[in-house]
Amino acid sequence: MANGKRIGYLRVSTVDQNADRQLDGVQLDKVFTDQASGKDTNRPQLQAALEYLRDADTLVVHSMDRLARNVEDLLRLVRELTDRHVAVEFLKEKLKFSGNGDDPMANLMLAMLGGFAQFERSLIRERQREGIAIAKVNGVYKGRKPSLSAEQLEVLKQRVAAGDKKAAIARDLSISRETLYSYLRSVTA
Repeated sequence: MANGKRIGYLRVSTVDQNADRQLDGVQLDKVFTDQASGKDTNRPQLQAALEYLRDADTLVVHSMDRLARNVEDLLRLVRELTDRHVAVEFLKEKLKFSGNGDDPMANLMLAMLGGFAQFERSLIRERQREGIAIAKVNGVYKGRKPSLSAEQLEVLKQRVAAGDKKAAIARDLSISRETLYSYLRSVTA
């Protein structure tokens, strides 16, 4: 796959994180960057990269956990890309998949390392839930800051009572419709 382009894909979970270190010093023809949680299925730049990739190209990713949400997603993405004759290279794991008689050991490593990454994310979420539960018991955990001020909540109630469309209200208050419905449930509860 020497004639194709080298396309980079970066993903950071938060606005505060810096994507630059992920593929620092790697020669690439084009880079796509998403700012999204690993659990988030809405990764527009990944979709753009997948549509951009052509036969003989190589998708270069810092590590497996930057590309996929779980092992199933990882295996599917690598299989779909290699079926299209696009190589996938993971720098951290030092693995490359081209679909041209890939090493069976490399395929095993893909599944195993992807499984470990998914297991690690599960442990992190479990520890986070435990920490929040302990903080709640100790009265330290305050929860998320409300999306709306008291004045905005009053506007929301008035507009709903007036029969305004909920989608328009949510848009005007810069909240999701689910957040709007959550506020309405809490008001009527």
